[in-house]
Parts: sequence; C-alpha cells; structure tokens
Amino acid sequence: MKKPIVLGIVGDSAAGKTTITKGIAQVLGEDRVTTICTDDYHKYNRKDRARMGITALHPDCNYLDIIEQHLRLLKDGQPILKPHYNHSTGDFDPPNYVEAREFIIVEGLLGYSTKAMRDCYDVKLYLAPPEELRFQWKMKRDTLKRGHTAEDVRKEMKAREPDSEAFIRPQRKWADIVISFYPPPEHKEETGGHLNASIVLRPTLPTHPDLSEVLEEGGNGIRLVLDRDMDLPVDRLEISGAISDKKAKQLEDLLWSYIPGEHHHLRSGDIGAITGTTGETLKSHPLALTQLLIAYHLLTAASGVIK
Repeated sequence: MKKPIVLGIVGDSAAGKTTITKGIAQVLGEDRVTTICTDDYHKYNRKDRARMGITALHPDCNYLDIIEQHLRLLKDGQPILKPHYNHSTGDFDPPNYVEAREFIIVEGLLGYSTKAMRDCYDVKLYLAPPEELRFQWKMKRDTLKRGHTAEDVRKEMKAREPDSEAFIRPQRKWADIVISFYPPPEHKEETGGHLNASIVLRPTLPTHPDLSEVLEEGGNGIRLVLDRDMDLPVDRLEISGAISDKKAKQLEDLLWSYIPGEHHHLRSGDIGAITGTTGETLKSHPLALTQLLIAYHLLTAASGVIK
C-alpha cells in the first residue's frame, strides 16, 4: 500500500470537527478511511482534571509524544493501539486496535501543537466558527449527547477560555485551509443548514481548484476575494447559506471535474447533512461544498495529480 494521505482537522471543542469529518469520509469512501481523535490521548480523567485544576485543552494534560509516535506509525501504514477517552463518563475505556487505510483523518484539539505532528499531515484544516455559534453547538451537544447540565457547560467554557486563547486558537497559523461557518446578518439566530461558509485558502498547498468558470457567471451565492488572514495574503471563498440548488450543483460538478476519474464512483448526494434542532436531517450546501473541496485535495494528493 502507498503511504496513506493524512488530513488534520483542528478546532476548539464543538467547532464542528466530527460533522465535517463525516462528509469527507463519505466522499472518499468510508471503507478507505481511518479516523482518530487526538482528544483520546488525555493524561487525566475528568475527576483528576478537576482536582488538579487543569483543563483538557492544556498540552500538559495530553500525551503529545504518544500522539506524535502514533501519527508517524499510521503515516507509515502501521497499526496502533489507540487510547479511548469516553466523553460521556469522563473516564478511559479499553484501547482500540486501529489499522491504517488509504486516508487517515486526525481530528482534535491539539493536533498541530508540535512540528513532529504537523509534519505528518498532507492537508491541515482549522475550524473557526464565531464563539457565539460554537457556544450554542457545544451547549446542544453536551446536554443532549453527553449528559451535562447547561450550567456545567457554561462553567466549563468559562474555565477553558484562557487555554483556548493560549493553546487552541494559535494553531490556526499552521493550517492550509481555515473554515468558518457563521450566521447571515439577516438571520443571526441561524445555527444549521443555512449558515454561510468562509473558507481561507492559503498558498501552502500545491494548488487550489480554479473556480473561475462558476464565478464568471455571476455571484449568486459564491464569490472569491483577495484578503489577509493573520497578516498574510490569502484567497477567501465565500459560500452563502442561501445559495441556490442550481448554483451549488454547478460548483459541485466543477470540483468533481478536477478529481481524477477513478474516484468518480464515490460521488454521492449524501454529503452536507446536519441534524436539526428537533432531530431531523438537514442539507447544507456550504457544508457539502466545503467537504467536497477538502476531499478534492486529498484525492488529488493520493493520485499524485496536480491541476
């Protein structure tokens, strides 16, 4: 087997890492993808962290050296015995035997903390939703799925804020692509299917797809602008949550045209799915197009093709 292609996804708690990972894996083919979470490498369980006054976001609370070792093994196509942190109980479950596949997605809080980690990735993403939106996502997830009370979530976010500022957000500078989903000004209450997407495309990747064919036909929900991010020049792709089905389909078709033909059997309309407030499944065009853009970079890297 050729060396796996490794994608890193870093962002703060409830920034949307698992959601974006799911759609990318669907495009690549789930049987071809190994997904691991660096948050499984905590040194201390929830009770010990509370007693010690340390948060899970602090590097000293995580076995960064073991993460480095495991990433190198997976990058070489070797299996690992990965720890398993149970977010519901706040304690550790038995470790999992994990085999490397063609694509490896590594998501978590501290994935770019060291150069040894960063050197293992072919593509690096950073997720940066507005803090107000991330708070709503975290409140929903932790109360509905992890059994926390709303007051517990508020206290946790307040306690974690200094470490978010010190250790999580600075990792943005290492990303090839920075993704921010945010509500449109006219619908500030939006948290799901109609969020806008702002995608910073840095020149650290060999190439980004040429979208001029779609852009030249007029905006209609998508535009590409020159911008600056962390004082560096970048391209910024803006996708409106109100983009029409027709325009979204045009951009999807264009992105697939850049992907090598042997991968086209993986094309599916299932990407971009999110869960609504009452449990229903919603379709987000900006999310689907973002997932496809990331998959484009991984598939072209796997084929050794640059366009």
